[in-house]
Amino acid sequence: MRNILVTGGCGFIGSNFIGYWLKKHPKDKIINLDKLTYAGHLSSTKAFSELKNYKFVKGDICDEKVVDRLMKGVDIVVHFAAESHVDRSIKDPNVFIKTNMLGTANLLNFALKHNVKRFHHISTDEVFGELPLGKGKFDEKTPYDPRSPYSASKASSDYLVRSYYHTFGLPITISNCSNNYGPYQDTEKFIPRMITNIMKGDPVLIYGDGKYVRDWLFVEDHVRAIELIIKKGKIGETYLVGGQTKDVNNLQIAKIILKIFGKDFKSNIKFIKDRPGHDRRYAVNWVKINKELGWKPKHNFDKWLQKTVDWYIKNEWWWGDMKKVSEKFYAKR
Repeated sequence: MRNILVTGGCGFIGSNFIGYWLKKHPKDKIINLDKLTYAGHLSSTKAFSELKNYKFVKGDICDEKVVDRLMKGVDIVVHFAAESHVDRSIKDPNVFIKTNMLGTANLLNFALKHNVKRFHHISTDEVFGELPLGKGKFDEKTPYDPRSPYSASKASSDYLVRSYYHTFGLPITISNCSNNYGPYQDTEKFIPRMITNIMKGDPVLIYGDGKYVRDWLFVEDHVRAIELIIKKGKIGETYLVGGQTKDVNNLQIAKIILKIFGKDFKSNIKFIKDRPGHDRRYAVNWVKINKELGWKPKHNFDKWLQKTVDWYIKNEWWWGDMKKVSEKFYAKR
């Protein structure tokens, strides 16, 4: 039996991770520390909230007393909690600096104090900056070049985590993932916003020319990678986790989703003003985690995008009120 502290476990990837882990490791105990900001939803934990080996604590990773108390007796920390929306980071960078940098430092200090056996930090491919269209991929040796307050704050947290390994010997691992998709993703994010806009009869909104490319990773493939890194990953190492897509741009994804709904492309697309510092392309080379740990993505993008659309169609109870909040934020931009 292991005691695991998950931060941000009411968020998209965190809640999927907890549900997956409790099914695979029913003897382990999980404490979920989440502040329940706009991106954290208790409803995302409904499937496992009554389990005896699961406990939810509402709290802030920046709160020293809360983190100190919860870290006692913990074997593994899986750190998801982060401000993660680029548009919000442009509007209010200080929130991102506080949570992603100071919050991570607070967790590291108490993980060190309580002799945690593994501190796994979840990061993003956005710390590497952007790639030109059709050329190259990020790997573990790519220099950092963050281009938004969000990615800069995540890059800083990565450096902090590594420093605690080199300076204090804290047993850490880091994973930088590409864009995730799947159930329980907030409606302010690109794919859920498209799906729910179509369901509400609104147009799909596309930044700039729409030719922005992302590497898309189904969320269960991501949590499988985290599990492998925790079990087999080498202390002090970073692993990049990517999906199966090959330079699919935002316009192409919009076409796929509109086709699923039987909607015409041209009459349901609206181009809007681009956001500042919009990275043109991300692509992830996941050779290292494949060779060292045997991981590879299993979920085909087209098939599981369809399943993701189906999930949102069936679960409006989960996203209905959330949609109002996210659209209110966009209206103020």
